[in-house]
Amino acid sequence: MNLEEWLKTATKQLSKSGISTARLDCLVLLEDITGKDRAWLIAHPDFILDDKSKHVSDAQLLRRAKHEPLSYIRGKTEFYGREFIVNAHTLEPRPETETMIDLHKSLRCEVGPCNVVDVGTGSGCLAITAKLELPASIVYGIDIDPTCTSAAKKNADKLDAKVKFLMGNLLEPLPSSFFEISTILLCNLPYVPASHTISAAAMFEPRHAIFGGEDGLDLYRQLFAQVSNFSQKPIYIFTESLPFQHKEMTKIAGIAGYNMKTTSDFIQLWELPIINR
Repeated sequence: MNLEEWLKTATKQLSKSGISTARLDCLVLLEDITGKDRAWLIAHPDFILDDKSKHVSDAQLLRRAKHEPLSYIRGKTEFYGREFIVNAHTLEPRPETETMIDLHKSLRCEVGPCNVVDVGTGSGCLAITAKLELPASIVYGIDIDPTCTSAAKKNADKLDAKVKFLMGNLLEPLPSSFFEISTILLCNLPYVPASHTISAAAMFEPRHAIFGGEDGLDLYRQLFAQVSNFSQKPIYIFTESLPFQHKEMTKIAGIAGYNMKTTSDFIQLWELPIINR
């Protein structure tokens, strides 16, 4: 079977399964299987897929037809222009999370070099990107799941990012003295309410990385409660949540002594008033 024939048949199969990006997904799978880029594939429709390649591509196509995320099928995804290893234990990085990095970079002139902690690091995409974009920072990633910290370490090695990964629940691995140095927290914790309906693709992702209790904010309550117990606190905390949750997030952060500095779509940036630093 040549490329054009496989692409036509595969696109039709995914379209019938309700995949809105059917043709693009098929091209991405073909890029991985053949080692050729998209332009080459389109320019060589008569190229013959050998039996091994066709077997692999057909198997991957069946997985995608069941709405399994393309990143899990490929074992990799892109975040902030870099390729990251992902697996069924790590949440697939969302494009909206890149806003957190943009806002983090905008603080450069305000805080200079500092500690940066990615809480709930997963694949390590936030911690690693923060280190690569602002190399002077000392960056840590924390996760309660050892399979996540393992994946994060592989990504750090792959991208040559000097990040230290710790295991534990939220901020528990950090001593109280940690915050004697100016610190920024990057927190993309589970925030989907328990009753919320998620997409078929998201159903493949680890539930503990998606759902955050009845209103979705249980983990953020725990986080800010931990912060409240430190004599010295992070000067900035980034959070990600659904826009309709932002009002409640303001209350949660406010109890811990934080004011909202800015918000952008899903991302909120909380600032500790200078008088409390």
